[in-house]
Parts: sequence; structure tokens; C-alpha cells
Amino acid sequence: MTVHEGFGNRALLWIIAILGLLVIYAPPLYLLAISFNPALQPSLPSLSALSLDWYMALPREKALIGALQQSLLIAFATAVFATALSLLAALAYVELRFGRTSWFLLVLLPMFVPGVVQGLALSAVFSRLGVKASMITLISGHLLWAMPFAFIVILTSFAAVRQNFLLAAADLGANRWRQFVDVTLPLIRPGLVSAFIFSFLLSLNEFTRAFYLSGRQNTLPVVLFSKMNSGASPVIYAMSGAIFIASVLMVAALALYNLLGRRAPVLEAQ
Repeated sequence: MTVHEGFGNRALLWIIAILGLLVIYAPPLYLLAISFNPALQPSLPSLSALSLDWYMALPREKALIGALQQSLLIAFATAVFATALSLLAALAYVELRFGRTSWFLLVLLPMFVPGVVQGLALSAVFSRLGVKASMITLISGHLLWAMPFAFIVILTSFAAVRQNFLLAAADLGANRWRQFVDVTLPLIRPGLVSAFIFSFLLSLNEFTRAFYLSGRQNTLPVVLFSKMNSGASPVIYAMSGAIFIASVLMVAALALYNLLGRRAPVLEAQ
């Protein structure tokens, strides 16, 4: 392969990647843009017509603010449980000598179940058990959705834990618990933070499972859906834009944290 052919292939891959990203991010960016339109119709505003009117009106939307508070609380609880359980699942995978593939597929199985099917199934099970729809049922449904992703993120971070590190700690007298606390945990901390934020965002934006499991504890996506069906108000575009901006900032902060986490050991070594 010549140099020109290699450059052409890389350029083609970059073009395809950029086009894919444009397709993915065009809808939320459009939604963000129209949230600054002072008009009632959802259209792109001119630069001279940009307005924060609908963002200023958000605090007066009690239903949206209440749903946002519920969603934040549920997302936080989901992220805590998903991160903790996924860490245990990842530790079990690392320690297993037989059946690793089966364990891996078992943990990932909820990822491949459609949200409508999973939400309906959980609703039927809870109803059969006499459990009323509440925050607990919502967290349960969101946990099944978020845990496989958190598991993959944490399991990937275990690549930084080398066996010779643990053997060296054992030679110095560290038991299994001290090896985990002093060696494993610091090395996988970026993965734990990533899993927490990933689970938080997945729960915050989850609709299909929440639709069947929410009961009176309406989450923000459910309330936004109902408001869209009853006649869209420009305020919901402002709320969607605010959530999008917050999500982007959280992911950017996570990327910066991981970057600084990788550079720290190099700087210490120098």
C-alpha cells in the first residue's frame, strides 16, 4: 500500500466518522437551537433573535421541576447500585476460572431485552407480587438497564490491574482485602467514576421502562412525553436543551478526569 493510498483510506474513515456523528447529534443540536427561539413555533432562530425567555420560564413549571427532582433522585440511586453491583460482578468475573463466558453473557443479558418488553414484564411481575408502582420499582427497572453498561466499563478498567502488582503486595504481607483497597481500587477508580456517570445518564434519560413502572412517581422523560402529546410548549425545548448541555458537560468532565488520571502516574514516574 502506497503512502497516498494510506492517506486516502484514513481520510475516508474520518469522513464516514464525521458524517455518522452529524447524523447522531443533529437532532439534539437542533432541539438545543430552537430552545433559544422566542417564537412559539419550533424553528431555528436568527442570531439576532436568540433569547433565554423559555429558560427563564423553567422555574415556573412546577410539574417539570418536580419530575426533574424525581429523575435526579432515581438516577443517583440507580448509579450507586449499578456501580456497586457491577463492581462485584466484575470481581467475580476476574476470579472465575470456569464459566467466565456464561457469567459475562448472563450479566449482559438485560442489555439485549427491548425496553418495552422489560418494562411490561417487570410491571406484570410487580403487580403479581402486590408491589405498587413506586420509586423502588423505577430504580429496579433502571438498574437492569444500566448495570450491563456499568459492568463493561468497570471490567475494561481491570486491564490496568496487573497480576504482578497483586503478587508484589502479597509478598509485602497484604491480604486479599488490602490488595483490593490499596492496589486494585486506585487503579480502577476512573472506571468506577465512568460507570457511575454512565449509569446516572442512562437512568436520567430512560423512558420506556419508566413508562410502565413509574406510577405516580413520574420521571422527566415521561412528563415531557405527556406534554408533547397534549400540545408542545416551548418550555419543554428549554428543559431538553438544559438536560443536553448538562449531559455534555458531565461527559466532558469525565473525559478530563480520565485524561488527568492517566497522566498522573506518568508525571509521578518522571
